[in-house]
Amino acid sequence: MRSETRSAALRPSFLLSIDTEGDDVWSRPNPVQTRNAETLPRFQHLCERHDLRPTYLTNWEMANCPAFQELGRDVLRRNVAEIGMHLHGWDSPPIAPLSSDDATHQPYLFEYPEAVRRQKIEVMTRCLEDTFQIPILSHRAGRFGFDAVSARALEALGYLVDCSVTPNVSWAAHPGSPTGRGGADFSAFPEHAYRIDLERIDRPGESRLLEIPMTIIRRRRPLPARLARKMLGKSVDRVFWLRPNGRNLKDLLEVLDIAESEGRDYVQFTLHSSEFMPNGSPTFRTNESIEKLYDDMQVLFEAARGRFTGRTLCEHQSVFH
Repeated sequence: MRSETRSAALRPSFLLSIDTEGDDVWSRPNPVQTRNAETLPRFQHLCERHDLRPTYLTNWEMANCPAFQELGRDVLRRNVAEIGMHLHGWDSPPIAPLSSDDATHQPYLFEYPEAVRRQKIEVMTRCLEDTFQIPILSHRAGRFGFDAVSARALEALGYLVDCSVTPNVSWAAHPGSPTGRGGADFSAFPEHAYRIDLERIDRPGESRLLEIPMTIIRRRRPLPARLARKMLGKSVDRVFWLRPNGRNLKDLLEVLDIAESEGRDYVQFTLHSSEFMPNGSPTFRTNESIEKLYDDMQVLFEAARGRFTGRTLCEHQSVFH
């Protein structure tokens, strides 16, 4: 039976996880501004037009931004989105510097002492719960800096979902603290959702915490003819993210087709909140690039209609088997 004929309850989930953080964090600003909060209502409106339900994974500066607080309270009141937690270790209290300039180095959370890590997670969680008057149940680590210590701390606080894993991708070459070892290596982690083993987060276990990895699919593709002749017809691996960059609409649509053909139970679209603002990220610098982003999202969301059901992260957790 094709998915178009299935009821909404039986279709795979279309998830939108938005890292909701300050403006152009890639440029290491200090202090961080939050003007991008004013651009989010347009994105939220687009989602609602397509019956999609974003999860705003919110960090410290956005949790304290009046414009985002207003949006967050509105979407929660109308039950059209979810608020989750996103923690940047370098600017989330308690502040415990690891270098002479953490705003520049942006240390991973796992580089801090365990006691400090747990305090940061608890303080950030309580901040969001006090601000929005709801339990906070979903999480993505800042810079994908996720490990077993964080997993255990999250479960102890009642979290139900993490979505930090980027399968087929390693961040080891991306430094954090000058004395650290770089980011996490998720290259061999599962592509599908699983209950986390709290001692080994790369494998299924018995915890309540559901890992919903990002939709990042590796496929072998032939080289263009000109290059294939030089390399004796060899093919190369390509990695497809469900993450628009203004030039990859064809790939985004292919990800939907692959997920459907393989019987996956979800796809997870992701962006940063600042990517909806001109000059808020390295990817979308101009007004024209923002309009192209919205054009591509319109096509992608329309292509998902009738094939996938819009759910938040915790809503997917509730239907996970």
